Amino acid sequence: MTEYASIRGTRVKYLTSDPTLNTSTEGQVWYNSTEGTLKSLVQIKAFSSSGNVNTARDERAGGAGTQTAGLSFGGFVPPLTGSTASEEYNGFSWTTTPSLSVGSWNIGGCGTQTAGLAFGGFSPPGDKDRTEEYDGTSWTAGGNLNTAGRSGASFGTQTAAVNAGRPGSAIVEEYNGTSWSEVNNIPIATYMQSSAGAQTAATVAGGQPATSTQALNYDGTNWTVLTNLNEARNSSTAGGVQDDILVMGGNDNLATTTAWDGTSWTANVDMANGRGPTGSGAGANNPTSSGLMICMGYNGSTTINSTEEYNSNINAITQASWASGGNLTTGRMYLAGFGTQDAGLAVGGATTPFPSTSRGETEEYNGTSWSEQNDLGTARKYLAGCGTQTAGLAFGGSSPYTNITEEYNGSSWTAGGNLGNSKSSLSGFGIQTAGVAVGGYDGTSLTETEEYNGSAWTAGGNLNTDRYQFASAGVLTAGLAWGGQPGRPPQTEEYNGTAWTIVPGTLNTGVSGQTGTGTQTAAVSTLGIDGSNTTQTEVYDGTNWTISAPAATARRGAEGAGTQSAGLAFGGYTTVSVNNTEEFTGGTEVATASTLTTS
Repeated sequence: MTEYASIRGTRVKYLTSDPTLNTSTEGQVWYNSTEGTLKSLVQIKAFSSSGNVNTARDERAGGAGTQTAGLSFGGFVPPLTGSTASEEYNGFSWTTTPSLSVGSWNIGGCGTQTAGLAFGGFSPPGDKDRTEEYDGTSWTAGGNLNTAGRSGASFGTQTAAVNAGRPGSAIVEEYNGTSWSEVNNIPIATYMQSSAGAQTAATVAGGQPATSTQALNYDGTNWTVLTNLNEARNSSTAGGVQDDILVMGGNDNLATTTAWDGTSWTANVDMANGRGPTGSGAGANNPTSSGLMICMGYNGSTTINSTEEYNSNINAITQASWASGGNLTTGRMYLAGFGTQDAGLAVGGATTPFPSTSRGETEEYNGTSWSEQNDLGTARKYLAGCGTQTAGLAFGGSSPYTNITEEYNGSSWTAGGNLGNSKSSLSGFGIQTAGVAVGGYDGTSLTETEEYNGSAWTAGGNLNTDRYQFASAGVLTAGLAWGGQPGRPPQTEEYNGTAWTIVPGTLNTGVSGQTGTGTQTAAVSTLGIDGSNTTQTEVYDGTNWTISAPAATARRGAEGAGTQSAGLAFGGYTTVSVNNTEEFTGGTEVATASTLTTS
């Protein structure tokens, strides 16, 4: 074959560098003369591992929701138990929710994480007709199926669902949010399994017998036979919509997947784990099959609890993650922290046992380990700070309440101008010569803001909501504050250097005592307490908070430093003050050109 590099063509762009990579570039081919390579921007299709479910199950547990807001319920637990387990998925980890009232496997499921539907299934002594509805908090009884049954295709929403193709039966039933009614039979009196779509537009495929390659479309009234699957499978899971569906796994321990584009079935990328029978999935009503989740199942020898996510787009996706860093020399809680991931500072704090002891230790982090520096002039806890490792600021705190401010030059602390009011449990952001102290506690939860110019504090605009033990980020003219005690609402406020404004973005959970870092448009909120110590992490993009990778060690009263792409969390309290440090790497989605062969 003639090399393109030697006969530059007229239909392929000849460029000295890659063009801007975005959706408009997808499918284009160009020759990069600097690199000497023929390149293109094509979809990247891949499975990646995610957090394990808490209760391993197989035999078609029910599933609902999306890749970032999934729901899994029921399933089979050896030796012969129908599980009542129910769990929610946030895109990174699973949380146990209130259980189903009736445990079964080969259960039908559809809907969303906050409006899910579970129906039918099997557990000794026989098939079930039970329907249960989930509202994001609990399961309640819905209208029973007219005919008890298990397996079969299940798709739609909580108020417009379909169950079709049970073992040896052509019965099809539709649910309207209250009751089930029989509609036109499926043309194949054997059970279908993989399904995705809406009540009026769905595709179902595979099933029993194990050699089944059947596939059908449903339009809300009639069934249409489609081209056969390219690989027989049963007890599999699917996601997507009628003409963009991905079928995953199945008996016996299949890791393969196959995609339907409305015309034909095509072998797709393999999962990392064989799953057959599969557990459950999410994304059966996604706009496309490009973002799906599958979890649990049977790997040929044992029931597994692993989760995999499927993505198909032009971006190479790297999930956010936490990794262990070097431990603090002195474990402590309710300290101050600032700087960067590779040049952080941990200041003051308290150690247990209770009553806790105020500390003055200062430690510097170099990206690997902490080293002791000169202590604060005044040991204290519940203080705040801001700045850098070589130009820092520490202010306020409890001894009991203080207005002391100290400045750090990378070696030692010297006195700065006092705060206007003594307080503790406040928050701070900015730099040494343009710092902000906001909120806090002096016997009353506070709204006040003070600004530092390098020598003195002056009053700034008040918060709209009084807060203490909360998080903040940013700089004097572009700040952010969120969370806090006592039971503050999960609202977020932005500061422009003059006034605070409540913005629409709210935290997904009611965490308080969290750690914050980053900027007004790219912040991280992590750890804290939500009934108990939590590992919960969320990221802010200037508009919305999104759940991200959980930290490893649940704790409150920790501190942080760095940015949304390279953050740091350290210290805190579990049942004692701790020295744990964790490093955060933010998730990325980057369009990446593929090099094509030129010979």
